[in-house]
Amino acid sequence: MNLIVWLLRIVVFVILAIFASKNSQPIMLQYYLDQSIELPLSVALLIFFALGILVTLLFARCSYRSNK
Repeated sequence: MNLIVWLLRIVVFVILAIFASKNSQPIMLQYYLDQSIELPLSVALLIFFALGILVTLLFARCSYRSNK
């Protein structure tokens, strides 16, 4: 079972590495006060994916505490 989990992790990592290499073109993110930053698309997607996970975990934790 442990071997299957590690093989699945390796497959996901390889797929993500290929995705990142194919999406390395720079994008411009613009935010408040006419500030902007240039990042590779794969980095921007990774940042927003991680923020989504953090927000989900935060709300799940708050929901768990309110149900106790």
